[in-house]
Amino acid sequence: MAKTATTHARLTPEVKEQAEKILKDLGISISAAYEMYYRQIIAHQGIPFDLRIPNKDTRQAMSDASIGKGKKYDTIDEMFTDLEI
Repeated sequence: MAKTATTHARLTPEVKEQAEKILKDLGISISAAYEMYYRQIIAHQGIPFDLRIPNKDTRQAMSDASIGKGKKYDTIDEMFTDLEI
């Protein structure tokens, strides 16, 4: 059997519960998820996602989207046509 190491993390109960539900739905154990995350840190030589604070316009767009506000499209082609300048 391969040797293993143990890590400990402190999370808010809500975050832990929500993440564990998603992992369960995906059929991925918590240990496997940690292993994947650590492997991605190694592969990217850093955190495997962007760590930037969104600007004012992006924050507003995110807020609007979370409440269903904003343009909606029936197809991706319709969206790209609308974006053409």
